[in-house]
Amino acid sequence: MNAAIAPSHPAASDKAPSLLSRWSAKPWWPWAKRIVLGGFFVFVVGMLAIQARAIQWSEVFDTMRAYPASVVLIAALLAALSHLIYSSFDLVGRHYTGHPLRAPTVMAITFVSYAFNLNLGTVVGAVAMRVRLYSRLGLDAATIARIVGTSMLTNWLGYFLLAGLAFVWWPLALPADWHVGIGALRVLGAALVAVSLGYLVLCAISKRREWTVRGHEIALPSLRVAIVQVMLSTANWAVMGATMFVLLQGKVAYPMALGVLLIGAVAGLLSRVPAGLGVLEAVFMAMLSAQMTNSALVAAVLLYRAVYYWAPLVVATVLYLAMEASAKRLAVKVVGEGAAAPPA
Repeated sequence: MNAAIAPSHPAASDKAPSLLSRWSAKPWWPWAKRIVLGGFFVFVVGMLAIQARAIQWSEVFDTMRAYPASVVLIAALLAALSHLIYSSFDLVGRHYTGHPLRAPTVMAITFVSYAFNLNLGTVVGAVAMRVRLYSRLGLDAATIARIVGTSMLTNWLGYFLLAGLAFVWWPLALPADWHVGIGALRVLGAALVAVSLGYLVLCAISKRREWTVRGHEIALPSLRVAIVQVMLSTANWAVMGATMFVLLQGKVAYPMALGVLLIGAVAGLLSRVPAGLGVLEAVFMAMLSAQMTNSALVAAVLLYRAVYYWAPLVVATVLYLAMEASAKRLAVKVVGEGAAAPPA
């Protein structure tokens, strides 16, 4: 059995609704959320635009053209390996739900959703794309919700473990205006490791295996499956870091390249800018300007985007169109094989 999140009927409760719950019931709440998020988005984009004007773009493009082809090729191969690892995340959900889709089909759907997620955001990629493709192939909403929840959980378990270890053992000297010292970073790292290891302990010793939280059922996997989740995700983030390390051409140590990438990934997510465009570049410039020039850093990050974001998106778009064209045939095949599908 695997960790998953699925729709359920809300549990009855005698508790008074929280302040946030009362606010969310007000007719003005959706508009307030849009205004706050929109204002934050405009602020981030404005700050990025100001930074972009200070970059010598002619130097950036000259640096990119001077990159050895072998370096770019190695980075592209590492990026492909990372996408392959991530594509196996939904196989964990397949193990849990026991749905009849074949492993190559599941991996193709995961790859497509991940590529769209990187470039267009979580709602479009991780959620909408999976819902679209899985539902076209005959899976119901509850099954899809379990798959999506499992994949997201898997991704962040590895992040917590790897980022936590990096912050504890190789703490980065953060910019002074971030107001976060090395001691605080180590504490944060220890907390992240504790969350990831706590999940493994819970899966190993908990007698209760299912909960209902805010109307969603959460089921714990076996320890063996939980270990697979953590190992897959940790490997994926580690390979992502290796891709960036290669493009930095050894001018920055691997632990530092990995740590900055991990911070940049969360910064891009919080910024709500599609693909974190400009955010990752800003983080690298803020944290590694003592090791490399801004032009060299921006060139490295843009090449990272090319091999990890944009090239996979082209492949994923072609694959998505092919899957849409063959969806009816695959759905019929799935219905025919459903009765013979192996249990999770």
